[in-house]
Amino acid sequence: MIKVLLLFSGGLDSMLTAKILQEQNIKIELLAFTSYFFNSNQAKQSAKILRKRVRIIDISKEHLKIVKNPRYCYGCGLNPCLDCHLLMIKKAKQILKKDKIDFIATGEILGQRPMSQNSRQFQILEKNAGLKNRVLRPLSARLLEPTIFEQKGSIDRKKLLAISGRSRKAQIALAKKYKIKIFPSPSGGCILTDPIFSQRLKDLFNHKKRINKNDIELLKVGRHFPANSAKIIIGRNHQENLQIKKMANKQDILMEIDKIPGPTTLIVIPAKTEIQYVILQKAGQLTKRYSTKAQKLSEVKIKYWRKNKKIKILSLRGVNVVIAE
Repeated sequence: MIKVLLLFSGGLDSMLTAKILQEQNIKIELLAFTSYFFNSNQAKQSAKILRKRVRIIDISKEHLKIVKNPRYCYGCGLNPCLDCHLLMIKKAKQILKKDKIDFIATGEILGQRPMSQNSRQFQILEKNAGLKNRVLRPLSARLLEPTIFEQKGSIDRKKLLAISGRSRKAQIALAKKYKIKIFPSPSGGCILTDPIFSQRLKDLFNHKKRINKNDIELLKVGRHFPANSAKIIIGRNHQENLQIKKMANKQDILMEIDKIPGPTTLIVIPAKTEIQYVILQKAGQLTKRYSTKAQKLSEVKIKYWRKNKKIKILSLRGVNVVIAE
């Protein structure tokens, strides 16, 4: 029996691809990836619907290097889609050899994403991965050059499809045919396409050389404000307040209004840097601004502390902060 490794995002396109391959009596193994910028949650959920197991590979560190310095261009944000896909294809190729799998398949559709899903980009991917004519895209296969598996007759090309463009009508019709009732709505999935996050990431690249997972996760929460060499992050809800407290490092400062509901504020301070009074003042003002009850008061007390250190108090009168130890 022919074995295929399907790059599986968990979206409808990859679910349909699995069904189309199963119709040709092909054994399918699902492969998904996770990184600092996207997870495999949807892949796991959709694999359960298909009653299949999915293998997960963490490419976080390699992917971060690519995001910092892509060989090809960025998309609408800091998303180097072609470089990212190439990394995934190369990882899949390693599994082919190790597990004696015949070929790779993807749920890509010609023209669905004009910058990264076109014939030229497909050719670049296959050439650089050393897999020319060895990556099957069943949903658009009849619009592309035949793979060697179609040429040999291992795959019946007539049973493959010719879908192109961004319309979802054909996929919705196929979902009904295959009785797939639960599937995710189309979305980017990768936070690198978000303009706000991309701008925050650019700023992080400009100010810090060694970046870890915690740095990336902090970019995903709260309101961000520059403060000289530091950064002020204001929680927007209870969940973010909890996340901010958890992600604070030893040198960072946490801040909350004393005895009044409001946000948790995090002052991210570079290592071996002393906190400046002007930054404490700005953080205190912002903390008060984003508390509905505190806004109405002429004076509030603001707690600030480092992890496992003694709590100190700021006295905030109007817009002026007075340090009260």
